[in-house]
Amino acid sequence: MRDRASDAVEEMDLPGCDPGRLERTYAQFALVNRAVAGWRGIYRTRIRPRLSADSPTSLLDIGCGGGDVSVLLAQWAARDGLRLEVTAIDPDPRAILFARARHATADVTFRQASSAELLAGGQRYEVVVSNHVLHHLSGLGTFLSECAMLSNGTVIHNDIRRSPAAYALFFAGSWVLTGSYIRRDGLTSIRRSYTAAELAAAAPPGWTVARHAPFRNLLLLDTPDGDYPGRPAARG
Repeated sequence: MRDRASDAVEEMDLPGCDPGRLERTYAQFALVNRAVAGWRGIYRTRIRPRLSADSPTSLLDIGCGGGDVSVLLAQWAARDGLRLEVTAIDPDPRAILFARARHATADVTFRQASSAELLAGGQRYEVVVSNHVLHHLSGLGTFLSECAMLSNGTVIHNDIRRSPAAYALFFAGSWVLTGSYIRRDGLTSIRRSYTAAELAAAAPPGWTVARHAPFRNLLLLDTPDGDYPGRPAARG
């Protein structure tokens, strides 16, 4: 656990993985995320203060997987009487098919797309988020640049913080999650994830890292009026 296992491979990321186990993985993500991802606190402290009951706020969830986090954010905002328009994307068609079927009545737009494709289409959002995406990437630079350019407000990446305690607790508690890739891939995810210091060192200027319980890093960027370090200057 001293060094990040950046070359480790998660089975669910393989194109030939078992479709039944993959669907059960997406379904069980909802349980895992509610238990340990900490989105309720993130919503209360970092998203809800940016929302309004009078005008809609646009939010993009990148790498949405089974879509459960996207749906929770939309539901929490609706219960608070706040207007939030959620778009959830994933480049994997299997994820989007599952999310659309599972959350057919949710007030969320699911699209098979990458952040680069949305950026090429000129899309912009007031809040950009992701859940457990960063540790999957071979490098952060291009992805974070795309996220910054997609946002004209706030970017929040929520990811696992690697530690022996996180690994031990997930190993002990995940044995009940059978028939899916959650247990094995979850342990691999912890090994692939960053410590807070590693993430801060890997991120470009302008990004900040905040610790979040339990065993989470938040990689944050505020881009008022779409300005951030490295954005090309406007040409008159």
